[in-house]
Amino acid sequence: MRVDDVARLPLGTFVRPAEETGTGQPRVEAVYGYLVRHERGLVLLDTGLGKGDAATEAWYRPQRIALQSALEARGVSLDQIAMVVNCHLHFDHCGGNPLLVGRPIVCQRRELTTARSGDYTMDHLIDHPGATYELVDGEAELWPGVRVVPTPGHVDGHQSLVVQCDDGSVVLAGQSHDTASAWSADALAASAIALGHTAPLPLAPAWIERLLSFDPKRVVFAHDAAAWEPS
Repeated sequence: MRVDDVARLPLGTFVRPAEETGTGQPRVEAVYGYLVRHERGLVLLDTGLGKGDAATEAWYRPQRIALQSALEARGVSLDQIAMVVNCHLHFDHCGGNPLLVGRPIVCQRRELTTARSGDYTMDHLIDHPGATYELVDGEAELWPGVRVVPTPGHVDGHQSLVVQCDDGSVVLAGQSHDTASAWSADALAASAIALGHTAPLPLAPAWIERLLSFDPKRVVFAHDAAAWEPS
């Protein structure tokens, strides 16, 4: 397996309202999934924008790319997917899960508990007929070289996927950060002392050092087409 065996899947866009952007202006955001070609089979991180209720549809105005179409553009069919990993269970990350009945859906146990508690996501995307969850508590190796690492922040149960390849590691960071530049800022904050800087210094999430320990050659995101690469 090589770094190029991890491919981005465009799965649609939505408009984040001005009330949520902090800029006073709305912002169009992309939604991406990632396909990992492992020797054991195909792993899919996130499955796209699910159908929301009327209020959610009006608030975010999503435009969807069908998961089937996104996979077909990569020469893959739905029935070839062996495992699904969701970074978290908001409707823009797990929307295609009902199309993958019987495949294990890997998420943090606390994330599924939160999703089932109400007022969090779309219930029909969580406990749909045939949903098969593989729950983890913390860090876990799913297959050789494929590992989930808890990355709480956006939500408490958020996780990222690390893919260790023959030519380096790729971190599928999901929505641990909204943008590559936000990740870069935290990566630099975590390295500040090693770079020779002295206090006061910014604080980075405690888990970012764990992800950096895999010496990633690329870090990719759920809502940003830009990727982070080490300098």
